[in-house]
Amino acid sequence: MFKKGMDNADRDEEGKLIEKAEGESGAPVEPPAADQEPQVNIEELTLEIEKLKKRCESYGAVNLVAIEEFEDLKGRHEFLTKQQSDLLTAREQLMSTIQKINRTTRQMFTDTFVKVNEEFKVYFRMLFGGGEAQLVLLDPDNALECGIDIVARPPGKKLQNISLLSGGEKTLTAIALIFGVFKVNPSPFCVLDEIDAALDESNVDRFANLLKEFAKIAQFIVITHNKNTMSAADIMYGVTMQERGVSRIVSVKFNERKEAVRAPVPVEPSMAVPAAV
Repeated sequence: MFKKGMDNADRDEEGKLIEKAEGESGAPVEPPAADQEPQVNIEELTLEIEKLKKRCESYGAVNLVAIEEFEDLKGRHEFLTKQQSDLLTAREQLMSTIQKINRTTRQMFTDTFVKVNEEFKVYFRMLFGGGEAQLVLLDPDNALECGIDIVARPPGKKLQNISLLSGGEKTLTAIALIFGVFKVNPSPFCVLDEIDAALDESNVDRFANLLKEFAKIAQFIVITHNKNTMSAADIMYGVTMQERGVSRIVSVKFNERKEAVRAPVPVEPSMAVPAAV
């Protein structure tokens, strides 16, 4: 039965070859007789054998440790895949945290900005004796990264950018902004270096009075050469050089002197006047 099946397969293959030969030559090809042995082309077989040998040689040497290398690479791939998954998860968590921080920071900044703007308006009017001023965000949709513009209008002038004001007006505007920020978020102490250098006497008096009010809640260290500002201080420190190359620090406490002046003069018992009954 097996032999019969093989004969049928051979006949089918023989029929296909005959059809192919007829198609190429255009002439009918007679099938070989059943008892006739097929003709073998030794040259074609030799070429086919050489071709197969070269094909086998092109595969290279057999790698006997291919299975072990595959297992190692498989383990490495699984490890890197897990690391990649962990990194992607960490990235998502980090981006979520950044978005949360940005939302919280934006809300805190907006609330603080509104409060500072209100206090800035108050102290601007106090220092200038009128007028108006405000802080403006250049890009309200991107409050955390945009700039802030200061628009001010001193009494008798039109509303304009701070860059168009005079030196003294810029200084008073900056002082108003500093005290506005300090009012919203005070600190234990504040250092002011030559902040009154561009102010005239009347404006220095306004600055000194405002400084006295804030001195009740914080300590201010003011570096100045203005005598009106010095007179408003409680303690003054100075550096003198009596000898060449030798510096000396001198301190004066004005508050003790003021208390001594305000204290009543003691009356001796012999000079006491009895009170009327």
